[in-house]
Amino acid sequence: MTDAIIIGGGAAGCFAAVHAARFGKSVVLFEKNERLGRKLRITGKGRCNVTNNSSAEEHMKNIPVNPRFMYSAFSACDSSDVMSFFEELGVPLKTERGNRVFPVSDRADDIADALEREMKKLGVRVINKRVSSLIIENGTCVGVRAGGEEYRSNSVLIASGGASYPKTGSTGDGYGFAEKAGHTVTELKPSLVPLVSPDKFCAELMGLSLRNVTLTVYDGDKPIFSEFGEMLFTHFGVSGPLVLSASSHIRDMKPNRYHLAIDLKPALDSEQLDTRIQRDFAENLNRDFINGIRKLLPAKLIPVITRLSGIPEEQKINSVTKEQRRRFGELIKAFPVRVSGFRPIDEAIVTSGGILVREIDPHTMESKLVRGLFFAGEVIDVDAYTGGFNLQIAFSTAYSAALYM
Repeated sequence: MTDAIIIGGGAAGCFAAVHAARFGKSVVLFEKNERLGRKLRITGKGRCNVTNNSSAEEHMKNIPVNPRFMYSAFSACDSSDVMSFFEELGVPLKTERGNRVFPVSDRADDIADALEREMKKLGVRVINKRVSSLIIENGTCVGVRAGGEEYRSNSVLIASGGASYPKTGSTGDGYGFAEKAGHTVTELKPSLVPLVSPDKFCAELMGLSLRNVTLTVYDGDKPIFSEFGEMLFTHFGVSGPLVLSASSHIRDMKPNRYHLAIDLKPALDSEQLDTRIQRDFAENLNRDFINGIRKLLPAKLIPVITRLSGIPEEQKINSVTKEQRRRFGELIKAFPVRVSGFRPIDEAIVTSGGILVREIDPHTMESKLVRGLFFAGEVIDVDAYTGGFNLQIAFSTAYSAALYM
């Protein structure tokens, strides 16, 4: 008999294991992969955006789904606590643009390895088996079944992640355990995921990376997201950091509801851009339009934007009208891309949806339906925008669970 069993050796599971052990509990952690923290090791392009160096209030603002559920957890363990935790384990951190926190080494492995070392030091037992079911007796979770054996404990924490990145082990097992225990699982959708576009020019532009642009997402005529950064075109639509962030603001995907506008020259206002265009035109008066704008835009984009502008490729620059020039400038400031859907959930960084929060005590992370059953991390129906906010949710919920398991 052990004090606590944890299902899942990712960010939430390992963080909970360390703290439960520090609180004097005997801990057994089940991880079906041979290595702990597989998803953690590739997060943030292998750099690991550990948290966001901002207030709990700022974190709440960056959680579009059930932010109030996190109030108690953030009070118990906030971003400064997480930063101190890793620095005390010998992982120096740095804060970058947007208050995003990374290891100084830019190695996600340093974060996962630090958790693994501390678990070993504290005597956490890791069993590399897939949990097949919970053991629930008289309304209390008293252990798990794995590999044909029963393992008994005073409490069980489900920290098995979402349904995104299944190759890392996030195959949604926890949702099944929760449902069999009587919990409600809300609809699972991809979040922080590339976007599909019906625009055929996306495939034409495949591989084109746009840096230092501003991407705006419109819900009908209303802008709901706008951010500066980088993105890229793919055979199916668009991807890259800006697009992944934007996707989490798109909640109810319907045909023709959302569209994107890319400002290709955000450093220039419309008047400044027009002055720049006129200067380029003046240098190329006798050239064809398509050859006279090469200094303005990436070469791959020129045939597409020329087509969209309605200006014939072979029209001489000296005959371009003021109205044609205005329309061309508008395209540069708001290059349009239609959106028709998300890429599949297995390509998403985060799963939106999960175990219904009103069935979980937000102070302790214990199930309101089954005694001794706890939840942490992505299995809960709380998700955030990019910037370290999702990992902070994992760490804070794990800490709360560890306190009360």
